[in-house]
Amino acid sequence: MTTANKITIFRVVLVPVLVLFMYLDFPGHIYWALAMFILASLSDFADGYIARHYNQVTDFGKFLDPLADKVLVIAAMCVFVEQGYMPGWALLIVVTRELAVTGLRLIAVDNGRVIAAAWSGKIKTASTMVGIILMLAIGIPFQIHWLNTLVWIVIVLTTVYSGAEYFYKNKDVLSVDATNK
Repeated sequence: MTTANKITIFRVVLVPVLVLFMYLDFPGHIYWALAMFILASLSDFADGYIARHYNQVTDFGKFLDPLADKVLVIAAMCVFVEQGYMPGWALLIVVTRELAVTGLRLIAVDNGRVIAAAWSGKIKTASTMVGIILMLAIGIPFQIHWLNTLVWIVIVLTTVYSGAEYFYKNKDVLSVDATNK
C-alpha cells in the first residue's frame, strides 16, 4: 500500500470523526469538527501531491481519492441540512451533480475516453471546502446566518456551473451510438 493511499484512507476515517464532533454538544465541539475537516481537506492535497511526485498513482487511489472527497463534503453538508444551516435541495443539487458527472465519466471510459478534471470542477471543490470551513469557523458558532446562506449559494452556483460545463464540453460522449461499440 502506497503512502498516498494510506493518506486517502486516513481521510475516509476522519469523516465519521468529523460528523461525531459536529453532533456532540460540548464547548468548542464545532472547532474540533473544523480541525477534522481542515485536516481531511489538507490530506486531499497531500495524497495527490505524493501520488504524482513520487509516482504512486494507483487504480485504488484513482477510485478512493475522489470518493473520499465526495463523502467528506456530503457528510458535512448532511449535518448542515439536518441542523438547519443549509436547505436540503442545495445538498440534492450537489449530490445530483456528483452522480451525473460520475456517470458521464463512466460512459466516456466505456467508449475509450477519459474526461480529465476541469478547472471549474477544481474551483467547485475549493469553494465548497473553503465554504464548509467558513461555516464551521464563523457562520455556525457565531450564528451568522447570512454567511451560511452566502456559502451554500456559492456552493450551489459553482456546482451547477461545473456540472453544466462537464456536460457541455463532453456532450459528444452522450451522443455516441450505442450500436457502434
